[in-house]
Amino acid sequence: MHKILIVEDDPKITELLLSTIEKYGYEGIRVNDFQHVLEEFNAAKPDLVLLDVNLPSYDGYYWCRQIRNASICPVLFISARDGEMDQIMALENGGDDYITKPFHAGIVVAKIQSQLRRAYGEYAARNSERVLEQEGLILYPERQELKLGDTVIPLTKKESDIVESLIERYPRVASREALLEKLWDDQTYVDENTINVNITRVRKKFQELGIEDALVTVRGMGYRLNVTWAKENCE
Repeated sequence: MHKILIVEDDPKITELLLSTIEKYGYEGIRVNDFQHVLEEFNAAKPDLVLLDVNLPSYDGYYWCRQIRNASICPVLFISARDGEMDQIMALENGGDDYITKPFHAGIVVAKIQSQLRRAYGEYAARNSERVLEQEGLILYPERQELKLGDTVIPLTKKESDIVESLIERYPRVASREALLEKLWDDQTYVDENTINVNITRVRKKFQELGIEDALVTVRGMGYRLNVTWAKENCE
């Protein structure tokens, strides 16, 4: 049974979320101390987090950053804030998806199932570990790690999916449509700008490995891997 941590200070919404996810066979755990969300997260060890933006003491963006320092489990924001910048901030601070209030219970469940499937389901369960490599850049999709030389950095699930698509299609272009399809099962509720946010995050991860200009935007098509690190090693 997957455990889902609910970080929501509205008791009515918390109860609604608890009853909904438990109806579908998940274990729901509510946060009670909003000054120590990370401690409750570490104690619960959830498989997924439902996180509100407006919280006492610190907002959801802050707590998502803290969670990301400890875990790469899926984080779904649920908020009454429906502005584009709010959704961008959620993704930039480590969130995997964003649901606006008032929400339809079916959409929440569908997004939970999608994230759990990608993180722990049929896409993640394999008898042997997959390894993708391009000119010394190594991706471990099931670990969600990217390695170059002796440096290894963690990735979120969506970052790992993007890098996987880029490596698999190299030197071809990974279209925006293909990336959207890989990252989200149902594109109906996906804002077009969310792909831009995730691409920006992948660029930052390449920079953490000391790689510049590794991701090229091909206007009107999508994105292509640019193997600059191999060229640098040859100089």
